[in-house]
Amino acid sequence: MKVIAVVGMPGSGKGEFSAIAQDMGIPVVVMGDVIREEVKTRGLAPTDESMGIVARALREKHGMAAIAHICIPVINRQQAGVVLVDGVRGDAEVTMLSEKFPDFSLVSIETPLITRFARLSERGRSDDLIHISELVARDERECSFGLGKAMELASVRIENTGTRMEFRDKVREYLTGMKAKT
Repeated sequence: MKVIAVVGMPGSGKGEFSAIAQDMGIPVVVMGDVIREEVKTRGLAPTDESMGIVARALREKHGMAAIAHICIPVINRQQAGVVLVDGVRGDAEVTMLSEKFPDFSLVSIETPLITRFARLSERGRSDDLIHISELVARDERECSFGLGKAMELASVRIENTGTRMEFRDKVREYLTGMKAKT
């Protein structure tokens, strides 16, 4: 099984990347869903602050690769030649996934801060942001988990600075190539 993980700052286009993969019949495991489920289990409001608290607590209790560890059985249950993992947040997760899945690839989505803020302000999720300073704080929190280091480990970089259609075309081209290799 080929495992492709996608990494990027909040609002960079990971969700769009995942939606394209799903449209192409590639199963997607969303690491953020693990955190959202834990927020719900703990009876917390589904806010960005709650997501951060739970993510930090899971990593403090189980190590920096905690979310990847929780996702591995979900990845293994997929019956497909290619599986996409959405939302790697740190280098420890990259290490764990690459050790567990020998045919592993990491894709970094590169998008400027102001573009990401505009997208996050419009997507309609409960953990969306109101002011750009919130995004800067979220970026800092994510980088404290090793997100910047994870992005540096990526073997593939896709810029998401143009139109949605341009980004979708780049992602389809990449994923088509990956499916052909399985």
